[in-house]
Amino acid sequence: MSEKLSRDALAQLVARDIKPGSYVNLGIGQPTLVSNYLTPEQEVTLHTENGMLGMGPEAHGDQIDEDLINAGKIPVTELPGASYFHHADSFAMMRGGHLDVCVLGAFQVSATGDLANWHTGAPDAIPAVGGAMDLATGAKDVYVMMSLFTKDGRSKLVPECSYPLTGVGCVTRVYTNEAVFLISSEGVRVRETFGTTVEELQAKMDVKLLPPL
Repeated sequence: MSEKLSRDALAQLVARDIKPGSYVNLGIGQPTLVSNYLTPEQEVTLHTENGMLGMGPEAHGDQIDEDLINAGKIPVTELPGASYFHHADSFAMMRGGHLDVCVLGAFQVSATGDLANWHTGAPDAIPAVGGAMDLATGAKDVYVMMSLFTKDGRSKLVPECSYPLTGVGCVTRVYTNEAVFLISSEGVRVRETFGTTVEELQAKMDVKLLPPL
C-alpha cells in the first residue's frame, strides 16, 4: 500500500492518464501543476481561457515573461506553434466541444458526477461562476483534482452536492491524494488507493464505493 500522494505526484498521475493528442484545459489552482509533467511524446495541446493554445510548463527564472501567464496569473512558457486569440474566441472553443479534457479543482463532487467548485457561501467568495461552467459543459471529459477530505474530516465526494453547482453529471474522474475514483452509470468505482484501503475510505464516506476491477 503506497503513501498518500503529494500535489505534484497527483499532477504527474493525471498527466500520465491524458491521452496522446488531446486538447486540454487546466483549471486554476492544483490542476495547473499538470503542465509540468506532460511529455513531448504525448503531443498534448494545452488551452488556457485567457486566450492561448500551446501553453508549456510553468516558467521559472529567466523564462518568466510578465505578459505570458495562464488564467491563474501564473507565468508559463509557450511551445513551438503556440497561438494567441481573443477571450471570446477562447470561450467559443470551450463551449463548442473542442476540448477533449478539462482538469478542474472542486469543493464537492457528487456520486452522479455533479460539480460544485465556485461558491461555498463564504462572505468573501467570488461573486459569479466564471469560465468553469463553460468548461464543465463543453469539454468531452471533466477530471477533478482535489483533496478527498476537508480539514475537519468531511468527504468532498458526496451523495449530493450542498454547494451551488457548476455542472451537472459532467465529472468522469476524481483524482485525490488518497484515491482515484471513476464515475459512471454504474456508480463510483475506486480505481486505486494511496496510503489507505477501500474499506477504510468507505468507513469515512457516505457514497457507496465500488471496488477496483
